[in-house]
Amino acid sequence: MPVERVEGFRSGRTAEEGEEELERGLLLTTIDRAVGWARKQSMWPVTFGLACCAIELMAAGAGDYDLSRWGMEVFRASPRQADLMIVAGRVSQKMAPVLRTIYDQMPEPKWVISMGVCASAGGMFTNYAVVQGVDTIVPVDIYVPGCPPKPEMLMYGILRLHEQVRTEGSFK
Repeated sequence: MPVERVEGFRSGRTAEEGEEELERGLLLTTIDRAVGWARKQSMWPVTFGLACCAIELMAAGAGDYDLSRWGMEVFRASPRQADLMIVAGRVSQKMAPVLRTIYDQMPEPKWVISMGVCASAGGMFTNYAVVQGVDTIVPVDIYVPGCPPKPEMLMYGILRLHEQVRTEGSFK
């Protein structure tokens, strides 16, 4: 791999020493890519399990599936410490304002995963008491289908969100 020399920059090394330094693991990147990598590796989810999907969400955090591989081992009880909301299960009309309040209390940047068909589209509950899609309350980044979705499906959705966060443009 050839080393690109910046005009006017003197490192005190010869070209061969520069090649060796690069092969030893010198890392060159942009701030955007470094911040994207750090954000994807340190997502902290807030606990928001509402129905049977919450059991699968807890199973994904347990030892068999181990979300700690991606830095998500601790589910936060405070929205002020979390940047990822996983809405697991049906959302009632009474719970909708609470969901929005918790979302508003989360610091920027924040992401939302809608887990299960009830959270995504109301599921089998087509009545006045259940919100027909959590995306009418908060913006959703990733939809995880299923009734209830298996922990593998949630992990796939989390990995898709990681890819989305990593490739996101500039940071604020």
